[in-house]
Amino acid sequence: MRVLGLMSGTSADGIDAVLVEFKGDPSKPKWKILNTASYEYPSSTREKIIQVGQGLKISSKDWLELAEEITELNAFAARVCDPDSTAQVVGCHGQTLFHRGVKKSQRGGSLQILLGPLLANLLDQIVIYDFRSKDIASGGHGAPLVALVDEALVGRLYGWRGVLNLGGIANLTIIPPITGIDKTAECLGWDCGPANSLIDLAINESTNSSLKFDQEGLLASLGIPKLAIIEKWLRDPFFHLEPPRSTGREQFGSQDLQRRKKELGNISTEDLLSTLTTFTASIISQDLDNLFRLKNIRLIDLLVAGGGTKNLFLMRQLEQQCCGVTVRQINEIGMPSQYREALVFATLSWWNFLGKKVNPKYVTGANKSILYGVRVDP
Repeated sequence: MRVLGLMSGTSADGIDAVLVEFKGDPSKPKWKILNTASYEYPSSTREKIIQVGQGLKISSKDWLELAEEITELNAFAARVCDPDSTAQVVGCHGQTLFHRGVKKSQRGGSLQILLGPLLANLLDQIVIYDFRSKDIASGGHGAPLVALVDEALVGRLYGWRGVLNLGGIANLTIIPPITGIDKTAECLGWDCGPANSLIDLAINESTNSSLKFDQEGLLASLGIPKLAIIEKWLRDPFFHLEPPRSTGREQFGSQDLQRRKKELGNISTEDLLSTLTTFTASIISQDLDNLFRLKNIRLIDLLVAGGGTKNLFLMRQLEQQCCGVTVRQINEIGMPSQYREALVFATLSWWNFLGKKVNPKYVTGANKSILYGVRVDP
């Protein structure tokens, strides 16, 4: 079955589209990518998405027009990737504008902006969208949903395997081994904390918006990370919450960056970026240490996906700090890093079409099996 997946993440840099063919057992499918496409948001659109996500108040008219624009841009990306409309189903995540993790006295919440019925009619195809709200209604965080699909797409090894996504936010999937006493264990998953969100905001601010990101981590590699400050930051209670846990730009955004810059004092842009990038790697390393301390799980393989894989300084930091783990890009197993999340939402859409429910207890914390996504026919 052919499915088209559309995804735009917390970095809000654009829309990734993947046309994929699925065959066989939905839990262990054979999948083949037939085509990919990427559409970069106009700078004004990206700026508005990020500002609204950081609390900018806009009118109802502006909300509607932003939703229409994002829907139309997703339709454009879909047509570029699948010009002959060969997909039987289109799965579209929409653009996240707000996320609230579960707290003791408060349920989670997550807002993705997309007009599903409009997209279905623009494309004249079945659309699956709104993937998070059922999970949240069932007591879950609604994130990270990629961890629900990773085992099916990536598969197991003869030891514990991890999949790390370095988008705006970092998230981890932990996949049990294929044999041994742990083979009946469940997949785990959680949001780690900031990956590129603080780094991108910092370079955008430092260069008066002339740069959106640190190309290959070059500027960070020229600086000296402030290790004592990083050690202090790692004691933040969020990083020691037992999974499930989730977060977003609301927690690790502009205000958070300003607070950290104030702590660092008057330092160079290079030192700032080096510190923030090393901080991201240190969060992952600490999570893996905590995983071993709490659950006696030690990874042998860590596959890394997302925009952060292009940051060579960040990748070097991960290799240095995640001792005893083979750190490599997910491309090495035939999955294009940039399109991993689009592939995930294509898979969830295929499962929705088949009526396959997923048990998210050890990933999002939701209390029942869920058919992810809402279907709308043209």
